[in-house]
Amino acid sequence: QVQLVESGGGLVQAGGSLRLSCAASGRIFSINLMGWYRQAPGKQRELVARITSGGSTNYADSVKGRFTISRDNAKNTVYLQMNSLKPEDTAAYYCNAEGVVGPFFELRELWGQGSQVTVSS
Repeated sequence: QVQLVESGGGLVQAGGSLRLSCAASGRIFSINLMGWYRQAPGKQRELVARITSGGSTNYADSVKGRFTISRDNAKNTVYLQMNSLKPEDTAAYYCNAEGVVGPFFELRELWGQGSQVTVSS
């Protein structure tokens, strides 16, 4: 079974930093896109940042200059370094990956279990 397991998150004061990690495990042939989404209460899930296997990145305007996404292809792991956190960054953060996985080499989209990030003012 292929899955994404997240770690990190928690409670931090405004201006602080947190780091999220997400590791893909199981029968993985290749993973192209990896990224992070977030969902605040009462709001739709939104893209935070994503990165290709080649290292190309894109970010939501609201996090540019504060968040950095990176990945370790050998470990099928993606990271999100979050600096200068603001109360409006409070949300559940979900890891996302698109790749060819499983015994039948299927193209699938995977989601992590979610990690709560709470930023106090």
